[in-house]
Amino acid sequence: MDSELTVLGIETSCDETAAALVRGSAFGPGTILSSKVLSQLEEHAPYGGVVPEIAARAHVVHLNRLIEETMHEAGLGFGDIDGVAATAGPGLIGGLLVGLTTAKAIAWAHALPLLAVNHLEGHALTPRLTDGVAYPYLLFLASGGHTQFLSVEAADKYVRLGTTIDDALGEAFDKVAKLLGLGYPGGPLVEQAALSGNPERFALPRPLSGTDTCNFSFSGLKTAVRRVAQGLEPVSEADVADISACFQAAVLDVVVERCGRAMGLFRAAHPGAVPTLVVAGGVAANKALAEALRSAAEGTGFRLFVPPQWLCTDNAAMIAWVGLERLALGQPSPLDASARARWPLDSTSKPVLGSGKAGAKV
Repeated sequence: MDSELTVLGIETSCDETAAALVRGSAFGPGTILSSKVLSQLEEHAPYGGVVPEIAARAHVVHLNRLIEETMHEAGLGFGDIDGVAATAGPGLIGGLLVGLTTAKAIAWAHALPLLAVNHLEGHALTPRLTDGVAYPYLLFLASGGHTQFLSVEAADKYVRLGTTIDDALGEAFDKVAKLLGLGYPGGPLVEQAALSGNPERFALPRPLSGTDTCNFSFSGLKTAVRRVAQGLEPVSEADVADISACFQAAVLDVVVERCGRAMGLFRAAHPGAVPTLVVAGGVAANKALAEALRSAAEGTGFRLFVPPQWLCTDNAAMIAWVGLERLALGQPSPLDASARARWPLDSTSKPVLGSGKAGAKV
């Protein structure tokens, strides 16, 4: 279907409550008519991480108002839209139930198609919303819960090339930040501290470097950071900056090497495609990482797409876009669609060693 569709999106998978309206054809790019995101950082900061019960209660309190504000800003009523999409997983089950149940109520009350969306697919297809990037393309998805290389071949076809076998990259940043007393969320704080640090002061490991795989492991790197910090106690502000810089440098080296292998696999599998690398997920907002991947892509003839920073973090526009593509393919969801705490994009991939929470088949 190449006619324009308008879809309401709802996102409540973690600690952002979000609603958005997106219009366009399935080929992209689309137009974001309105987008509202309510952050819960202040509520969770005292605990050093997201508290599921607090997150779910905030979604209950604020979601209906955000939807009303989104519709009002776009000047549309429910009779003007073609479907309602909501994140159904993966994520915190309490929050998912709030958003998905709200979407079901709207769909039922206004006789609209429901689109139960995989949150990861929202990140995966964002470059089609923003730039109309054509299939297939290579995706590096890096967030607080997922670190993967995927070949994105269609709106319903993903092939996993590599994943983390323990901590996700965003989780590793958050844990290092907590260890160094930087606060929450950790990623931006570690990145900021690294700007004034010496990235060569401490010799940190590059896990899985040199191995014939696209997988990641960050648990050992995190442990090495802890040992360095413990050996310096009390840790000074300069020490924190240097440790942050060394940690980030190690991460960049690992990601760039893994990316080189993934680009080789992608090019071999799709010899006729325009080689394209997309970086998505919350960690894509890290400027040093984006620049390192830009250099790696250009050095191998790949185009690089990094969505605007606000579209790298959780938002409802990306969920609405996935719903739009699914609707154009004639793939609505049943009204009894279930929320899923775990939901891999590539459901046929084999489990990996370790906790595998970012990539294990579930």
